[in-house]
Amino acid sequence: MEKINKLIIADSQFLVVEALKSLILADRSYSLTGVVATKSDLLKLLEKDSFDLLITDFANVDYDGLDDLKILKQRYPQLTILILTNSISKQEFSDLNRVGIKNIIYKSADKDELFSAIESTLKSRKFYSDEILDMFLDLSDNKSVPEDPKTLTPSEIEIVKLIAGGLTTKEIASRRNISYHTVNTHRKNIFRKVEVSNASELIMLAIKAGWIDNIEYYI
Repeated sequence: MEKINKLIIADSQFLVVEALKSLILADRSYSLTGVVATKSDLLKLLEKDSFDLLITDFANVDYDGLDDLKILKQRYPQLTILILTNSISKQEFSDLNRVGIKNIIYKSADKDELFSAIESTLKSRKFYSDEILDMFLDLSDNKSVPEDPKTLTPSEIEIVKLIAGGLTTKEIASRRNISYHTVNTHRKNIFRKVEVSNASELIMLAIKAGWIDNIEYYI
């Protein structure tokens, strides 16, 4: 039988909670096993049973800070967390990523986006609302871009992202399922094409080109 994922909602906004309950209860892939409005009630629930996903708004629950969410992740490693929020600042976005939470959507999300976010979170994949990507990954038309940012192939751009993420050549080879030699060749070609001599120069160029975001890089 297919696993039924157990979900908790932690939010104090009545209408939002009622809408979430209605959508989740209508889907047999999920079991909504708890709805709470306070941190203490959430902790009591987590102590009683094991859950797969927590949907919460950090601004509408009395967390002492975002580090509370980090503590939850450490104490309950099987629990994944999806942030559902009305708004988010650049600093909050950075802080959430710092504590390991990379699944964030706005409460204006439609049904399809909500369930895509839930599925991605359960599978430990990043998910951000398009509006959040537009705001924080600097995808606007007025950013500074080198004259020809498309000199790299999609595969090469992906490798640039992995280099910026701090992965070694060996780790990139494993992630991409290619040989160490192939990654080395890609690196040399990338450096030659964009005329840089080291990884730091490459990362700065990639930020300007929009291949990676400086927020994501510094997190």
